[in-house]
Amino acid sequence: MSKTLLQFILLTLILVLAQVLVFNHVSLFNMAVPMVFIYVILRLPITLSLNWMLTIGFFLGLTVDVFSDTYGMNAFGCTLLSLCRRPILRLYVPREEDLTKPEPSMLSLGSGIYLKYLLTCTLFYCILIFTIEAFTFFHPLQLLLRVVFSTLLSMIIMLGIDSLMTPRSEKRL
Repeated sequence: MSKTLLQFILLTLILVLAQVLVFNHVSLFNMAVPMVFIYVILRLPITLSLNWMLTIGFFLGLTVDVFSDTYGMNAFGCTLLSLCRRPILRLYVPREEDLTKPEPSMLSLGSGIYLKYLLTCTLFYCILIFTIEAFTFFHPLQLLLRVVFSTLLSMIIMLGIDSLMTPRSEKRL
């Protein structure tokens, strides 16, 4: 196995355990719940086929569902996020040849594009999950606040994870 594959497997295990054991029990002001396990989907190489993306997304979400008792919500959300990840990236990077590495990161995309990509994907996932969870539009302000605050909290934590994952020699200012 290659070093990159082992890193992704280890990252997946750590983030799923962290999500199930820690982040699912964090609820700031009963509004913000960090969804950091989707970082695995966001960092998968662009060159990965759609079938593999959907399979990885489904099983990642299913694993979190099994341990979180959420009845397939995360499996559905992660599968849709895996499906929409490449079109979202194309919004900001029109040609895949412009990437310096096949793995989306702050190094390969630049900080501005990477932040837009991370924000869009996280917002998409949070809208999906919290809309499914509420299954109603009777409290639109509460739904909006949960989506916005969870997106911001998730992004802050994912940027922290990203800074830990990037080797010191590759970091830019």
